[in-house]
Amino acid sequence: MQTLAVVVEAPGQVSLRTLGMTPPEGDDLVVAVDYSGISMGTEKLMYNGSMPMFPGMGYPLVPGYEAVGRVVDAAPDGRHRIGETVFVPGSSKFIGARGLFGGSASLLVTGSARVLGIPAGLGETAVLMSLAATAQHALVGGALPDLIIGHGTLGRLLARMALAAGGAPPTVWEINPDRMAGGDGYTVTTPDQDERHDYLSVYDASGDANILDPAIMRTARGGEIVLAGFYADALNFQFAPAFRRETRIRIATEFLPADLAAVIAMVDKGQLSLDGLVTNLVPAASAATAYGQAFADATCLKMVFDWRDAA
Repeated sequence: MQTLAVVVEAPGQVSLRTLGMTPPEGDDLVVAVDYSGISMGTEKLMYNGSMPMFPGMGYPLVPGYEAVGRVVDAAPDGRHRIGETVFVPGSSKFIGARGLFGGSASLLVTGSARVLGIPAGLGETAVLMSLAATAQHALVGGALPDLIIGHGTLGRLLARMALAAGGAPPTVWEINPDRMAGGDGYTVTTPDQDERHDYLSVYDASGDANILDPAIMRTARGGEIVLAGFYADALNFQFAPAFRRETRIRIATEFLPADLAAVIAMVDKGQLSLDGLVTNLVPAASAATAYGQAFADATCLKMVFDWRDAA
C-alpha cells in the first residue's frame, strides 16, 4: 500500500511525497482523506524544531491529527464500517517516516477504535473536531471560564462552548489587532483595557510560556488558571502573588475519546458551531509553502489541506 503524505523532513523543511503503508490487519480501517488541518500549536513546534523530545518524536515525520474522510476498505473485522464518514486522529502505519501524529496523508490505516463516525456534510470544518475536543477536555476538568487568554481558534472554541454550556459570556484577551474581531456573544479586549482583578476561572489558550505572572495578578483568591495550550519553554511564576491569592494551576492534557465523542454530538445537535474558523483551504500540493504561511499570518486561524484531488 502507498499514500501521498506531508512529511516534515527536518525543521523548516516540508515535502509532499509517497510513502509505503503497513497493510490493514485485525479491525484496521483504510480511510481516504478529504481534509486535514495544521495544528497551530504542536505542529508549529515540530516545524520550527522547538518541540520537546518525547517518545515517537523525530524526523522525518508525518504530522497532523485532524483528518476527515471516508472508510474505503478494511481488514476483515472492520469491514462493516466501509462507507462511513469519519474523523481520524492519525496513523502510525507509515513506512519510511514516523507517524507523529500521522494525519496529513491521502490514505490512512489505523485501528477501528481510533476512528469516530461524524455527521456527513460538515466539509472542511470537521477537522476542527480535535481542537474542540481539546477545549472540551479542559472545560470538563473545572469551572467554566470567566477569562480566556488568546482569541485564536482554541480560544474561540472555548468561548463558544462556555456559552453553549450556559455560562456567562467570558472576557477574552487578545493583543493582536488582526484577531480582535469575531467575538459572537462575548467581549474581546486587550489586557490593558481590562480593569478586572477578580477572575475565578482563567483559561490560557495563547501558548505563551510567560503568561502565568500576568494571569495570577488578575485572579481572585482561590482562582484557578487552566493551561490549555502547549508550551515549548519552561513556565515559571513569582510565588508571593500566587501565595497571597492561593492560586491553583491546572494543566489540561490531550483529549480523550470521550471528549471527541462529546463534541461530535454537540455539533450534530447544533449546540456548537464551527463556522468561521477555517480561514484557509488549500490543495494538499501546497504543503511545502502552507506551513510558513499558517504560522506567520495572524489572520490565518486554521489552515486546511484539501486531499480530494491529490494524485
